[in-house]
Amino acid sequence: MSDCGCELEAENDAQRSTLRVVLAINAAMFIAELIAGLLASSTGLLADSLDMLADASVYAISLYAIGRAARIRRRAATASGVLQIVLGIGVLIEAGRRFFGDGEPIGVAMMSVGAVALVANAICLKLISKHKGGDVNFRASYIFSANDVIANIGVIVSGALVLWTGSQVPDLVIGIIIAGVVLRGGVKILGEAKNGINLDEA
Repeated sequence: MSDCGCELEAENDAQRSTLRVVLAINAAMFIAELIAGLLASSTGLLADSLDMLADASVYAISLYAIGRAARIRRRAATASGVLQIVLGIGVLIEAGRRFFGDGEPIGVAMMSVGAVALVANAICLKLISKHKGGDVNFRASYIFSANDVIANIGVIVSGALVLWTGSQVPDLVIGIIIAGVVLRGGVKILGEAKNGINLDEA
């Protein structure tokens, strides 16, 4: 009975269920933070919204890859890494554009939305942590969720600094830092996908 594959199928079902939940959370937060970032003229919130989009895409790709051949999972992880890098570069471009613009971010909005995003990502991290020992796609999901929690704290802190200083510099700085985190995560996942880390264990 141990060779029927029932345990593996049960694990795959559990992973799919987890990914569907965190995918829904990140997709909803992407929309919320994008709108808030545009209204509040916040690079930090816009960067975090794109990070949410990247994560939602990673979860969707991971969902597709569950139970498939190692070659397909490796390609899925590679696509996740490339997407992270592209979005990270996009955030850097947006930060540069806003640096030379005249929009002032709204600190209260940054702190409020950042706090909601922090709770959402903490929930995602807790759910994903149950499967972080899986293949590279779940490792990618765990890495991105952990980075998101740190980024959300940064948005809250930068919002407080914007209120205190009346300057947009803290907002731009956190936007650039989040972009760096996204880029680093993308490069790390590409490296793991290339080396086939954990891809042949499932």
